[in-house]
Amino acid sequence: MNTIISNGNDKNCIEMASKVLNKDGLVAFPTETVYGLGANALNAEAAAKIYAAKGRPSDNPLIVHIASIQDVYKIASDVPENATALMEAFWPGPLTIILPKKDIVPDGTTGGLNTVAIRMPSHPVALSLIKESGVLIAAPSANTSGRPSPTNASHVIEDMDGKIDMIIDGGDVGIGIESTIIDLTGDIPTILRPGFITKAMLENIIGPVQIDKALIEPDPNLRPKAPGMKYTHYAPKGELTIIESLSYDNQAIISKINELVNTKKLAGFKTAVIATEENATKYQCDTILIIGKANGDSTIAARLYALLRECDKLDIDYIYSEAYSAGELGGAIMNRLLKAAGHRVINV
Repeated sequence: MNTIISNGNDKNCIEMASKVLNKDGLVAFPTETVYGLGANALNAEAAAKIYAAKGRPSDNPLIVHIASIQDVYKIASDVPENATALMEAFWPGPLTIILPKKDIVPDGTTGGLNTVAIRMPSHPVALSLIKESGVLIAAPSANTSGRPSPTNASHVIEDMDGKIDMIIDGGDVGIGIESTIIDLTGDIPTILRPGFITKAMLENIIGPVQIDKALIEPDPNLRPKAPGMKYTHYAPKGELTIIESLSYDNQAIISKINELVNTKKLAGFKTAVIATEENATKYQCDTILIIGKANGDSTIAARLYALLRECDKLDIDYIYSEAYSAGELGGAIMNRLLKAAGHRVINV
């Protein structure tokens, strides 16, 4: 397949991409979180093409991207008051809401579930594409399943060139990690994936919100109700290990990482350390990847996936990362790191 790569600022780009979607093709496009791989959400065959291109497990549901709150009522069979309140507060933006689905949404889009995940992105290219095409777009991240999510078009090209019809280049995304997902189909609103919209922000609008236990204790037998709940995600090719200190002993973390790096270097392996700007000079490693300042959680989130992909380009065998749990995005960052590391953590 010859993949068309088009600049999102080109006035003909959205028109071209709309035609692809209306012919049940695949288009990668920027959102404010990461790049999405889009197809017609209401066509099971189109959705199946997403799974095939990504190599994605068929029970891993897709998120339906919309451009108007009225679109929710086309695909959700019940829209409770707390859903309306969250839409009004955070849409367009990085929040995905899970609601009961109507039959118009094929099981191929929802991973066989009777619920549908919905969000309205705020990126102007994404909104223009949905509006211009008239298509509700099912879109997971535009990467090979399991790899770090793409935060610019070059990442999409690495994974998807020749596999999909079109890639819209909209430059670097702003947030860099996927949307928060909240399930509103149970008795208590439940966060299934943390993101830019925090638990505190949600509770400020709708009251008590709980965090799904699977985020704390992964369950291999889980049938995922939202993307990212069951399978390894965001992983580089090298083995990633997170080093953390429950007592917040920064020196202990540095010493342990240096010990691990030196052991692997003596054995002939290539190593890398993902570090904060403040600690970067304290590591005895040939490859130091600076992720941001210790208190700069928004920068850390934006750079995380790009650094994991950089490790692949450098053919790094073993990667060691400091834990990042501070700030409003700390929980979301650690969620992605833990997934990328296969929950490989050393406490010091």
